[in-house]
Amino acid sequence: MYLKAYVLLLFSFNLVISNAQTFSARVLDMETKQSIPYATVETGLNQGLIANEDGEFTFLLENVKQPQDSIFVSYMGYETEGVLFEEAAALEILLTPKTYQLKEVFLTTKILEVDEIIEKVKEHLPKNYGTDLTKKKIFFRQSEIGTMKKLDFGFEKSTIEELNKKLIDSIRTIIPTKSSYYKEVVAELYGNYDRYKLNINKAAELYDKNSDISAEGIGKKLEKIFNDNIKKDSYIKIKSGIFSTKMEVDSILKENEEVKAEVEKRKVEGDINFHKQIGNQIANLYEQLFFTEDSKIDIIDKSNRYNFSLENYTVINGMSVYIIPFSPKGGKEFKGVLYVNTQDFAIVRLDFENVKPLSKFGLLGINYRNDVFRGKMLFDKDLNGSYSPRYLELNDGGYMGLDRPLKVIEKNKNVKGRRKQNELSLNLKIQGNQLSKYEFVVFESEAINQDYFDKIEEYKLVKATYLSQYDPTFWKDYTIIEPNQAIETFKVVE
Repeated sequence: MYLKAYVLLLFSFNLVISNAQTFSARVLDMETKQSIPYATVETGLNQGLIANEDGEFTFLLENVKQPQDSIFVSYMGYETEGVLFEEAAALEILLTPKTYQLKEVFLTTKILEVDEIIEKVKEHLPKNYGTDLTKKKIFFRQSEIGTMKKLDFGFEKSTIEELNKKLIDSIRTIIPTKSSYYKEVVAELYGNYDRYKLNINKAAELYDKNSDISAEGIGKKLEKIFNDNIKKDSYIKIKSGIFSTKMEVDSILKENEEVKAEVEKRKVEGDINFHKQIGNQIANLYEQLFFTEDSKIDIIDKSNRYNFSLENYTVINGMSVYIIPFSPKGGKEFKGVLYVNTQDFAIVRLDFENVKPLSKFGLLGINYRNDVFRGKMLFDKDLNGSYSPRYLELNDGGYMGLDRPLKVIEKNKNVKGRRKQNELSLNLKIQGNQLSKYEFVVFESEAINQDYFDKIEEYKLVKATYLSQYDPTFWKDYTIIEPNQAIETFKVVE
């Protein structure tokens, strides 16, 4: 807490000495002084950003379209607050809670039953969520958090002297019980939900290279043992329970050299796979939008299998909205809250979380459960009257368990006597959890035509900058969603 306050103070000091090129603030409740997460910050027409989960945001003044001289901060259930840029030294923006009376929300609209509202949501889907082509300035963040609950290689036997229990145990020590990996991207996204082109302007990867270095050291040691003890014309047979596979030693060595060469090439030239990964992850977020055909979040498509209730009314970004909690019937998976515009029946916000695993698998000592699938979707109306995502968040994770024997056997048909040369026997017991969090923010959006879209060329060779700790100056020339405390305090221990 004290560290975060110090960083915030230091950052505000940097604002002063850098001629106030950025505007940074934190959104708080006027009465409780608690942070307001995901508040909307409007910096201009079809331009703005979202505060992070701690209510913090920062943007570049030079990116704001002139003659804009102020911003407007809003959140459902609060009065909208206008703030002049000259107030940049004030790091707190206080929003006043407001209770909306029914007569304030509805002037002429007929009060509907909740089932009628849901039917009108369905009826208006095609109009409310169009597929017009746009150019969007976006920020994407991927956070990977891994927790190893159990890791036991179960060493049983090895005929290679160097490949002993001590070495196997040393491999176990380099695998951390907790690991973090963060990927951040500023980019321009052209197109719609079905087809798009992506150009990445800047990218960063934040993780601990020490683990990679240690793993590489162990890998080199294993490779030397492998080369010294296994004949080049041998083949390796890997058995796990009733399953086995055969691999030629020469092909393994060749493939290993090719992988090394490709890694070195990517370090110098950039990585086309990085671009592909970001594109695939954005496509997955789009696929999970509640109005798409293949979305797991089937609240509207399978509305007859959910319970809805009309809880209350509020205002979001000047729009009067119904607050509609939902819960699953029978075997459905999700609960959450819909916020529906009372005028055009668009869902302008959706909060959801699963109440049971979306999938699970258990067979022959392998277990998996996809038991975390939660997030939020915030939408805003553009000039053509259609709604598009302003902020998407998805947390997707699960449990993995492995309890299986593993044997690695060297065989050689060209050696006199026994074909079997060497053997390593293990009994693997591994348990862990993995959570992936994806955040997608649209800062600016404008309509484009087909001809404009067709002329866009994608630059797919991306060089992401490696960071061993969070650097607040890395994104100083860009607008992003502020990091949470876990990212801010991430630092590799040398």
